[in-house]
Amino acid sequence: MTEPLIELEDVSYRYGDTAALEHIFLTVEKGEFWAVIGPNGSGKSTLIKLILGLIKPLSGQIRLFGRDASDFREKEKIGYVSQKSNAFNRAFPATVREVVRSGLVKKTGLFRRYPADADEKVDNALAAVGMEEFADRSIGDLSGGQQQRVFIARALISNPELLVLDEPTVGIDRKHMQSFYNMLGRLNREKGIAIVLVTHDVDTVSELVTHVACVNRSIHFHGPHEEYSRQESRIRSEWYGHAVRRVHHGSQAADA
Repeated sequence: MTEPLIELEDVSYRYGDTAALEHIFLTVEKGEFWAVIGPNGSGKSTLIKLILGLIKPLSGQIRLFGRDASDFREKEKIGYVSQKSNAFNRAFPATVREVVRSGLVKKTGLFRRYPADADEKVDNALAAVGMEEFADRSIGDLSGGQQQRVFIARALISNPELLVLDEPTVGIDRKHMQSFYNMLGRLNREKGIAIVLVTHDVDTVSELVTHVACVNRSIHFHGPHEEYSRQESRIRSEWYGHAVRRVHHGSQAADA
């Protein structure tokens, strides 16, 4: 039996006197696709920072691939994509190929040469996200959605087993959002990459994700998506602390 990719056991974190997360238990297994949802300020991004080792928990234990997070050194196993398209400097002088190739740095080290097959790895990563024809374009010439696909290719170049995305569709228009999520679904199904996705669009990704975690300082729900979808709207509103509005795409929005 393989070790879980992520295990959080009774994890808490505070910013000064303010509790950000309290008593978090969460396990992510190989090949799962998790949607992490919750209201603004609920601790979702803090949860991601804890998983990535950017901050240390006040209490509790975090294990990555069966090892204590403080001892985890195989960073290439985890790809990370943030809200980059919302703040990316379009004047940055780099091609798509150069941006994706820079993802090898965490495996080779900052001052080491790229491997001989670096260009092949770049081509494979771009093909995985449908961006191979843009390899020699300037990154600043692309749309927000195209840039995010490039950043995912950058995360994929080291062949990670886990992909962590913190609201990656910020800056992507609604028209292209579903195709972006469909691409994530293909990566999960066809390449077996486990995905942890922070999103406000749980209904948009409902047919893609396997599990849902609802975070609002503590975890109010975590489990299979089918079980989450059966929860009454009143219960979901209690988790969020306010009424939850569900959007049915292709029709008018309706209150949950």
